[in-house]
Amino acid sequence: MSLPLGVAALVLLAALFHATWNAAVKVGGDRLVVMTLYNIVGLIVGWSAIPFLGLPEPGAWPYLIASSIFHTGYYLVLIRAYQHGDLSHVYPLARGMSPLLVAIGAAVLAGEHLSALGVVGVTVGCAGITSLVLERGLPWRQDPRAVLYALTTSLFIGAYTLADGVGVRESGHALTYIAWLVALDGMPLVVIAMIRRRGRLGPALLANWRNGLLAGVISIAAYGLVIWAMSQGPMASVSAIRETSVIFAAIIGAVLLKERFGKVRIVATMLVVTGVVTLQLSG
Repeated sequence: MSLPLGVAALVLLAALFHATWNAAVKVGGDRLVVMTLYNIVGLIVGWSAIPFLGLPEPGAWPYLIASSIFHTGYYLVLIRAYQHGDLSHVYPLARGMSPLLVAIGAAVLAGEHLSALGVVGVTVGCAGITSLVLERGLPWRQDPRAVLYALTTSLFIGAYTLADGVGVRESGHALTYIAWLVALDGMPLVVIAMIRRRGRLGPALLANWRNGLLAGVISIAAYGLVIWAMSQGPMASVSAIRETSVIFAAIIGAVLLKERFGKVRIVATMLVVTGVVTLQLSG
C-alpha cells in the first residue's frame, strides 16, 4: 500500500524541514544546548496547545510515554555519536537503517505488510541513504564507537517512529497526539541539560538561542507532519520517504556549507529517488 500523493508530498516537505534543522544543529556549537533549546520550544508550543485540544484517548498514553523515552535516548546517543564521528558518517548510518526497522516492526505490531515491490523500494532507498557513509571512506576504519552509536541511534529512531505510528492511531486525533508528544518529549532532556551544564546552561542558551529557536520551530513542523502522515498511511512508507532528509541535507551542505557534492552523493540520490518511486508504485 502506497501513500496518497498529497500525503507523500507533505512527508517530503517534512524531510526538507528535518534536514534544515539538522543543519542548524550542525552549525550551532554545543549540540546539547541547541537540542535543549528546541525541546524548550516544543514544551512551550505543546503546553500552549493542550488546553484547546484536550486529552488523547487512553490507548495512546503507553505509546506517548514510550516515545518520550525513546526520543530522549535518541538525543543522548546521537550527541555521543557526533562526539566520535563526522556528520557525513553518523547521519546517513543513523537514518538509513530505520525504515527497514520500521517496516519489520509495523508488520509485527500493526499488521502492515508491504508488497514485494514495496520491500524492494524500502531496501533500495535505505541502500541509497546508507551509501553516503562511504563518501569519505569506511567509517569503521576511523573510530568504531561512531558506528556503534550511529546504529544505536537508528534503533531509537525505529522505536519512536513505531510508537508514534501506533499511538497516533490510538489517540483519536493526530493534532492532540502531536501536542502532547512535544509537551512531554522535551522534559527529560531539559532536566539532563540542567544537570550536565549546571551553572552554565543560562549563558549557553543565550549564546545559541537563534539556532535553537530555528531548530525548534522547524523540527516540530517536520515531525508533526510525519506523525500526521502515519495516521493516514503505512508507517514503513512514511519512514522511507521521510529519510530522504539525508539527501536534502547533502544538498544543503553543498549549497550553503560549500561541501562537495561528488559521485557518491549523486549515486545515493538516484538510489533514494528510485526507492521512493518504487515504493509509491507498489500500492
